[in-house]
Amino acid sequence: MNKVKKLEKALTERELDRIIEMAWEDRTPFDVIEDQFGVDEKTVIELMRRNMKPSSFRMWRKRVQNRSTKHLKKTEAKGDRFKSSRQKHISLNKISKR
Repeated sequence: MNKVKKLEKALTERELDRIIEMAWEDRTPFDVIEDQFGVDEKTVIELMRRNMKPSSFRMWRKRVQNRSTKHLKKTEAKGDRFKSSRQKHISLNKISKR
């Protein structure tokens, strides 16, 4: 049995879903997935391949390939992420609290 099959059996369905969800998100680096679940980038890619429709996997892989936000080292080199100066004001908007 290969590494990915063993890992799938060891993970709960909820953990597997969370790994896939985190991998699907553009802003969640593979390093965070590895820190939280102990699953490296190559294994995450294989999990995605095995648990997604082929067309969905190809779309995700094309989007993620060479994306700096999926790798902490590339992201940290760019500095802090953009944060709108209006962000706090929007979250304290009284209209949104109705």
